[in-house]
Amino acid sequence: MIIATKKIAASALLVGATGLFIHSLAFAEIPIQHWTQASGAQVYLAESPAVAMLDVQIDFDAGSRRDPPGQAGLASMMAGMLAKGVQARNGAPALDENALSEAWADLGAQFSAGASADRLNFSLRSLTEPDLLGKAVALAAREMAEPSFPEPIWRRERQRMQAALKESYTRPASVIGRAYAQAVYGAHPYGYEMTEATLARISVADMRAAHAAGVVACRARISMVGAVTRAQADVLAARLLSRLPQVPCASLPPLPEVAEVAPLSQAEEKRIPFDAAQAHVLIGQPGFKRADPDYFALTVGNYILGGGGFVSRLSHEVREKRGLTYGVSSSFSPGLHAGSFTVGLQTRPDQAAQTVALVRQIVSDFVANGPTEAELQAAKDNLMGGFALRIDSNRKLLDNIAGIAWNNLPLNYLDTWTQQVDKVTAADIKAAFARKLQPDKMVTVILGSPL
Repeated sequence: MIIATKKIAASALLVGATGLFIHSLAFAEIPIQHWTQASGAQVYLAESPAVAMLDVQIDFDAGSRRDPPGQAGLASMMAGMLAKGVQARNGAPALDENALSEAWADLGAQFSAGASADRLNFSLRSLTEPDLLGKAVALAAREMAEPSFPEPIWRRERQRMQAALKESYTRPASVIGRAYAQAVYGAHPYGYEMTEATLARISVADMRAAHAAGVVACRARISMVGAVTRAQADVLAARLLSRLPQVPCASLPPLPEVAEVAPLSQAEEKRIPFDAAQAHVLIGQPGFKRADPDYFALTVGNYILGGGGFVSRLSHEVREKRGLTYGVSSSFSPGLHAGSFTVGLQTRPDQAAQTVALVRQIVSDFVANGPTEAELQAAKDNLMGGFALRIDSNRKLLDNIAGIAWNNLPLNYLDTWTQQVDKVTAADIKAAFARKLQPDKMVTVILGSPL
């Protein structure tokens, strides 16, 4: 019976990954329901009854921006240790990492934890067959609330990560990424980089303390997509959080404020000697927060500048016309704080100076003059025409709903997304880029160039 269940569940999960069963949502309004539970947790639900599957994401304000400066990596290491065992509590036996993994396999369900700069998140995928879903929710509640943080496993994982860090120093992308983050973010937590030294300072006690401070029911934002009703979702959400501390957030000490990212005061160029066939280049600065009202103008504008692949201005000028690189792109990474604006490329070392000068000029011209009307219309056609691909699976739809929940966006955000894109004018883009970017103060990091 277990083997059969595993096969059925695995097949259904695979079908779910293809996104075939909510494709109709991509072409119609997506009703998102929202309510607050007695615990204070916020719940967001999009019903998708076509296939008996449920996807859940639970977010907490316990990402790496809350790492102490000398313990960079604490949030991500704590998230990784959550799957290494659960405590014996309330009549349930302890489970080590092997028993926990086998328990999930027996259910044919998936559960994971991860940490980004802003969020600690938990993800659950399960069939909605009542017995299977009930057991999956119960196990997820235990893993989320009652991790054992076994000391011997932490020593093993720390050694593994130390080896991975040493190996990363041989990879040019890792080396330049660290240098760039530090140059753009300075002392802000977004720029913290885990090192062997910060890893050595992280203890099991530190992980327990970070978990206890951050993973509290009243601070949860729960997003769900699947074949459940609102009433069912409310019960499931309560069960998922049932083993966490059930106290009002008003009675808890407020989470410490995190300073904003400081703007750059002047241009800086860093050159990193490295034995590499290609020179790696990153150019940029702090960008904007996700809550910024210029979000759509900057999104459309960046598509034109460098986010649209081969149809972008950077690609046309640097790759197509001059053959200086196989690929060049630009991106914004907005979060609770101003994430970076970044232009990235690789080129021959002897062409690095020419390529950097050209990219800087293209960015400066775009900030000063904005896009052409032809560029704007092409970008809108591509973005609006490709919108369905942003929500063509439960996982993608869940990602979008979790973003709505986390950033307090309107519940009709997805329904109006194409309208918001269509409203953007060339003047909007020019003004938004002028407000956000200062080409004469950007950081440039060049790795592997003989300059």
